[in-house]
Amino acid sequence: MPVTEGAPAHGTVAHLLPQTYKRMIAEWLEEDTPSFDYGGFVVGEEMAEARLLGKSEGVLAGVPFFDEVFKQLDCTVEWHIAEGESFTPVKHCATVRGPVRKVLLGERVALNTLARCSGIATKSSSLLALLRSAGYTNTLAGTRKTTPGFRLVEKYGMLIGGCDAHRHDLSTMTMLKDNHIWACSGSITKAVHAAKAAGGFSVKVEVECQSFEEADEAIAAGADVVMLDNFSGEEAGKCAGRLKDKWGRGERGRALVEVSGGLTEGNVREYVNKDVDVVSTSSIHQGVKHVDFSLKVVPKGKATEKEGEAAGESVDV
Repeated sequence: MPVTEGAPAHGTVAHLLPQTYKRMIAEWLEEDTPSFDYGGFVVGEEMAEARLLGKSEGVLAGVPFFDEVFKQLDCTVEWHIAEGESFTPVKHCATVRGPVRKVLLGERVALNTLARCSGIATKSSSLLALLRSAGYTNTLAGTRKTTPGFRLVEKYGMLIGGCDAHRHDLSTMTMLKDNHIWACSGSITKAVHAAKAAGGFSVKVEVECQSFEEADEAIAAGADVVMLDNFSGEEAGKCAGRLKDKWGRGERGRALVEVSGGLTEGNVREYVNKDVDVVSTSSIHQGVKHVDFSLKVVPKGKATEKEGEAAGESVDV
């Protein structure tokens, strides 16, 4: 079943993508073949069919990137499962058709992108399910600790997994961390006022806090979100409760409370608390295990045989 929470529950996540992702993919292809395509010369341009096989359990994510790689190479992709759907190996996920040289030209770029994006969606979905089973009903988010040049794919994977992608860049939301505060003579109030003046009403301001007192000052100064950074689960719960008691809850609350820092599948249950509006963690996108995919060209004369036989795989179709 596809993920039915977050952005996927309200529409097609691919519709969020800017047109610039197509240029990004063109650059990936140029990087992978900056000069002669020697392997392509060997195989030629005869029409071929290749099967995308999911070889480890996971959630499928990255379909528009995979599609665009092969679209730019004059190939077509037919999907047999939906983006956001979980699968078990070995699964025939899609069929790619086109000139064999171009199928192989896009193979590695497409597989690497799909494997990384699906790995993030899989981890995101898994951690979200763990939180939900523990009774947490608020938001699970990623962080901005993403790979330069690959951020769009990684944020996309978080969304497909049902999580919040958090801010996308420095222009999306103002986050005042310890370095910002120290650069403002240690004054949270001064930093928040400056951020509000620069960003205006449309740009939210979040402040990273190390104590109740810092969070309290930040909210008093006008911060929209306070992040309790590197608190233990018990400390975070107590601090969030005190802040909500003073500044209000729900629609009448002055600010959201986010908890972040060192959260993993092993300890995230400790942070489950109704007064914590957002739990954020880089563990859903940093260092995650990739989902294993392979693309197998069907040998001549075997395109009509049972899927997977050509590749020597036992395939779930």
